[in-house]
Amino acid sequence: MPQPPGLNDAEQRLWAAFPTGATVTLGDDRPAGPLPDRMVRAEIITRLLLGAGDPRPGTVAAVRLRGAYILGCLDVSGGSIEHELLLDACRLVEAPDFSNTETRQLRFKNCWMPGFDGGGLRADGYVSMSGSQIDGTVKLPRAQISGGLRMNGTTITAPSPEEWALFSGGLVVDVGMFVRDSVITGGVRLVGARMNGGLFMERTSLINPGRIALDAQNMVVEDTAEFSRDFSALGTVRLRSARFNGILSFSRARLDSGDPARMALHASHMQADELLLWPEEKIKGRVSLSYSRIAQLLDHPSVWPDELYLNGMTYETLRGAELKDRLSWVSRDPEFHLQPYEQLAAWYHGIGHDDLARKVQLAKLRARRRHLHPVAGAWNQLLDWTVGYGYRPWLAFAWFAALLAIGTTVFSIEEPRPVKPGNELPAFHALIYTLDLLIPLDTFGQQLSYDAVNWSRWVAYGLVTTGWVLATALITGATRVLRPASSPN
Repeated sequence: MPQPPGLNDAEQRLWAAFPTGATVTLGDDRPAGPLPDRMVRAEIITRLLLGAGDPRPGTVAAVRLRGAYILGCLDVSGGSIEHELLLDACRLVEAPDFSNTETRQLRFKNCWMPGFDGGGLRADGYVSMSGSQIDGTVKLPRAQISGGLRMNGTTITAPSPEEWALFSGGLVVDVGMFVRDSVITGGVRLVGARMNGGLFMERTSLINPGRIALDAQNMVVEDTAEFSRDFSALGTVRLRSARFNGILSFSRARLDSGDPARMALHASHMQADELLLWPEEKIKGRVSLSYSRIAQLLDHPSVWPDELYLNGMTYETLRGAELKDRLSWVSRDPEFHLQPYEQLAAWYHGIGHDDLARKVQLAKLRARRRHLHPVAGAWNQLLDWTVGYGYRPWLAFAWFAALLAIGTTVFSIEEPRPVKPGNELPAFHALIYTLDLLIPLDTFGQQLSYDAVNWSRWVAYGLVTTGWVLATALITGATRVLRPASSPN
């Protein structure tokens, strides 16, 4: 097809280069304004992409343009494009519209544009916006990109704090999504997205303080999800119900909600083969891992936030912290829950550390006591002092030995008098008499045969009472320990 009339010099060069796919260079840098020799109308590019040009046999037709100032809207919505598009160092006055378009490879390299609309886009190849500056929203809802999505070194700025910088619910990306060394101001929405080749956001900054920095609820990532190596999020990272069939890494990252009362990381109901929660510094804001299922968790006490929600979370392997730190880890929920302690105790039991599992169970009961009614709390305190809730039964024997020594000494000094004087009474023995007082049964016949006198009578009363308390505490503690443990799941 001959060139249409009315083309300027830059457009004529582009039309002539299209059949062979040659690159038309109008300048080496991105134009700041409408220079006459670098202006190209978007409608000319649209016509070429939609088949107005004649391909040359033996060559691959394509639109490859560098350093252009593109006037108008590059609108191919609903169309079917058979040719590659490469815009390098171009300035687009209006946001391109590729909504519901079937296309091949798209590259907007080092460009400036006021947004991008790719809702429903189906690309048989990769889509790249690497190095570009986008002052507006990038829309990719329901898009399907078979060759990967590249936004390395890209700067995206949302029109306002209430709008998304990247809006792409239901996005499907094969090969992988690469957003490295980028700065995105405003929320990134990847709800329901599927990344079949991984998600890589190393050294990228998401900035939306006090709001959602990344919303990736129900996202599925095959292979690796890297929010690591100087990745930073100022705002909430929401991964609720997301699934990571591989590693989810926050190694050497920075997580800051921008508001201490908000979530820095909301990852409840999440599934991950491995979670590396080891940021560069302490997480600023709350973190929720409630009801998540994680095969292996690697974290460190230095990065845990003050409020950490773990109720319902299950895991197979823990790394990065000792018992004393793990006890602090499970206690950071403002509300008390049994399950985090039960899960931790079950894990220690499963790896053969029954002694540590008992310490976790003891810590659980002590934490629970702080939330009980004063009367119940007092009884629980007594169980702790006397038998360690049944997990430290030797305490009862220590108390018993101390009281036995006190009673023996007292009744050796102030010997009780016989109840019925006569030769049939057993010989008095202070140690045996004290044992009879402490044991809630008249085992040796001394308690019924002799009666304490004067001030020692009060010691006898105290020993009888203490004996009953010790016996009750020991039975209660033993019952608690022997009771089948509830499942931590």
